[in-house]
Amino acid sequence: MTLFIDPPRWPAHGTVFSHLVSDTSVAELHAFAAALGISPRAFDLDHYDVPAHRHADAVGAGAVPVDGKELVKILVASGMRVPARRRPKRLASTLRQRWNSTFPAMAWLGEELVERWSEPHRSYHDLSHLLRVLEAIDALVTAREHPELVAAAWFHDAVHQGRAGTDERQSADLARNRLKMAGYSRSACDRVARLVLATLDHTPDADDADAQVLVDADLSILGTDDATYQEYAREVRDEYRHVPDRDFAPARVEILSRLLDKPALFHTERGSVLWEERARINVRREISALKALART
Repeated sequence: MTLFIDPPRWPAHGTVFSHLVSDTSVAELHAFAAALGISPRAFDLDHYDVPAHRHADAVGAGAVPVDGKELVKILVASGMRVPARRRPKRLASTLRQRWNSTFPAMAWLGEELVERWSEPHRSYHDLSHLLRVLEAIDALVTAREHPELVAAAWFHDAVHQGRAGTDERQSADLARNRLKMAGYSRSACDRVARLVLATLDHTPDADDADAQVLVDADLSILGTDDATYQEYAREVRDEYRHVPDRDFAPARVEILSRLLDKPALFHTERGSVLWEERARINVRREISALKALART
């Protein structure tokens, strides 16, 4: 692992800041920053903001000084860069634009859904997850040809209180209610609700292509790079912060083991090509870490 830092040129809070990044591991970036005594609050999704007076300390501790353009190239090549559209200040507007381009007559409903996905108790099932699911759908099908599938993606975790089964059913009920208010036919409302319920156990009917796409998109996070997967695992754990490790670890292992026991994690041919191999590596690694945690 190598740490990199650019010159302190970014003004804020009465001083200027450098950006500190890793080329391989967010976990190691956190460890390096902690050893320097840099506050966790200085972490901004893929880098730390380091005040000018700490630049020399970072270099002395091993960070390699590079210019700003080179640092961006390194971060992009690492696969850990968080693009602007995924940053909190941009996510809501990005998602509103997506909703309004697909459902231009229902801007009011898009606003409600963005608010629901922005609830402060969400760590993983938030706006970033919603955008990832929508982008994964784009990778699998031509979304504009599947409006009910897209609507189901927007509703699939619209209710999220950490109650497995109940959340999905209430999200499906919300879809029926709101789409009926928007003038959808009863059959269309029921169709969207059925798609939402496919995420309950991630076992879509073999003859339901849209349900297979939605489930694959929902699970696509499993097939991401190591740094993204580790962040996902941390966020899931944070949503159950009220559950002690001794209870969380075995429950999580059981869920992940059930996934691995399936002949295939993904149901579409394209989803399998994109995510299957990496997903199995990631899930096995998390199971091993959880089992080790349970033994401590």
